[in-house]
Amino acid sequence: MQLLIDTLGWVGTVMYLVAYILVSLKKVEGDSPLYQGINIVAGLLLIANTYYWRAYPSLGLNVTWIAIAFFTLGRRYLVRISHVT
Repeated sequence: MQLLIDTLGWVGTVMYLVAYILVSLKKVEGDSPLYQGINIVAGLLLIANTYYWRAYPSLGLNVTWIAIAFFTLGRRYLVRISHVT
């Protein structure tokens, strides 16, 4: 079980880094669904890891990171539909 949890944590970490690299290289926009989707999945994987290891400060950070991603996607959606009407 520990190997699985550690693997989830490392995959989440790599995903966060890939997302950051994509934005830094201007391959994706910071509010793009791809970037925010990667952040959501990475956050979920790291939540599993940090909860298992009882690393609650990191768990709180990842919950907040996911909330920001959903907020950003929601705002992007609302802006898009307001321009359509």
